[in-house]
Amino acid sequence: MTQNSREARLNAAFVTLADTLTAEYDVVDLLHTLMSECIELVDVQAGGMVLANGHGELELVASTSERADFVEVLQLNAGAGPCVACFEEGRAISVADVSETGADWSEFRDAALVQGFHAVHAVPMRLRKEVIGAMNLFRTSIGELSARDAAVTQALADVATIGILQERLIRESAIVTEQLQRALDSRILIEQAKGVVAESGGIDMDEAFGMLRTYARANNLTLRSVAEGVIGRTLDVFSDSRSETSDSRSETSESTR
Repeated sequence: MTQNSREARLNAAFVTLADTLTAEYDVVDLLHTLMSECIELVDVQAGGMVLANGHGELELVASTSERADFVEVLQLNAGAGPCVACFEEGRAISVADVSETGADWSEFRDAALVQGFHAVHAVPMRLRKEVIGAMNLFRTSIGELSARDAAVTQALADVATIGILQERLIRESAIVTEQLQRALDSRILIEQAKGVVAESGGIDMDEAFGMLRTYARANNLTLRSVAEGVIGRTLDVFSDSRSETSDSRSETSESTR
């Protein structure tokens, strides 16, 4: 690949990120795209990407081949290997010769060599102090990446990290917005129900709200559901309250006999 074509491919990868920040996108597709771009741009033959789940455990989310899948899964199951160390330490891990790794990484070493991988470069997916995963790149020949390739690799990992965190922010913002909207809608329903109760019982709005709350608590219901029942004429807080009062008086009478 010539220098010009390399720069063009790298620019295209960053344009992909720009698109994700302005439109809906599939984050998994983004990760696979960036992994594929990395294989084209850097002197590596395969790669895999792992992310931490809600429990802080690493899971494989993207890879460029079944061979890479196999190696990644084995090191995750063993809880040891360059990708795991990269995530835990929050720094790049470079292994120039897989065959020279120690006993602690034996399962990773054996799996990598069986699949024909002799060197690996792992970079953290990190934004400031938050590390959310790691990207593993495999070479079929011995030797470390050049400084330039290592820089490109980290840049692409940063692109993926920003894309993931952006998607998370959008999702969380949507949840917060939905919750706020539901709260506002509930308030409107409750105000309408207060009006109905106040009008029906000839009482003021404060007393009406008190009745709604008392009924909701007594029947283990939400204020919103009680308000919906009152507005929809499927619930009568007056008759139910009178019934409860009558039952209470009957129980009191029985107990005094």
